[in-house]
Amino acid sequence: MEFSGRVVLVTGSGQGIGRAIAEGFALKGAQVFTVSRTASTGEETVSLIRAAGGEGCFHQGDLQTREAAQKCVKAAVDKYGGLDVLVHNAGVFPFVGIEELGDADLELTLSVNLKTAFWLAQAAIPWLRKSEHGRLLFTSSVTGPRVAMPGLTHYAASKAGLNGFIRSAALEFAKYGVTVNGVEPGLIHTPAMANLGDEANSERMRANIPLKRLGEPREIAAAMMYLASRDAGFVTGQTIVVDGGALLPENPEALLW
Repeated sequence: MEFSGRVVLVTGSGQGIGRAIAEGFALKGAQVFTVSRTASTGEETVSLIRAAGGEGCFHQGDLQTREAAQKCVKAAVDKYGGLDVLVHNAGVFPFVGIEELGDADLELTLSVNLKTAFWLAQAAIPWLRKSEHGRLLFTSSVTGPRVAMPGLTHYAASKAGLNGFIRSAALEFAKYGVTVNGVEPGLIHTPAMANLGDEANSERMRANIPLKRLGEPREIAAAMMYLASRDAGFVTGQTIVVDGGALLPENPEALLW
């Protein structure tokens, strides 16, 4: 997987999965345009990229509006002269039940996780269609499309909608040679995951994964880079589950086999 000369835009790249995606592409020669709502973490990602000999720059953006999405695409094109790969990784998941869910949390979740997919695609497609290997990529989730969790119904709905977007957009953009795909992470060792509980809770989560560990952000990045590669040029409208086999057991007792 070699991306020399290609321009890659990664949203939500201030930490965790997004940072790993940005660093992974830069390590393989891409010019990486990082987007994060927090300046300090976004700038740290770029510093890490440059320290490793890569090329990257940072754009501060809170992707809750069409205007913000348009600005980050325009800034990437202004900086590097074009766009080859767009990875929408930014996402939010306020933990709240349906009965307590307010309009603000619902709108935030749907805007960042789902609506922004439309806004970014609309802004990016004129540039991606000019690329020899145009790619639209999305970080989805196993929560929503495949499994459910109480307290995250709004998040699940946004990710299930995102998977529907991926499939339909793949058909619309195939005429341009632009592929549209996504990755569905399971439980990944990120700062956001660490906020969900203590070590005992982490141990319980690991116990329910056949590989007996949480995934690493770099493993999601590897799947993204495959989908962006020339070798994946005939793959579109698909999502790759990266979850350590967590979806496989019919029930937890199977893990005692």
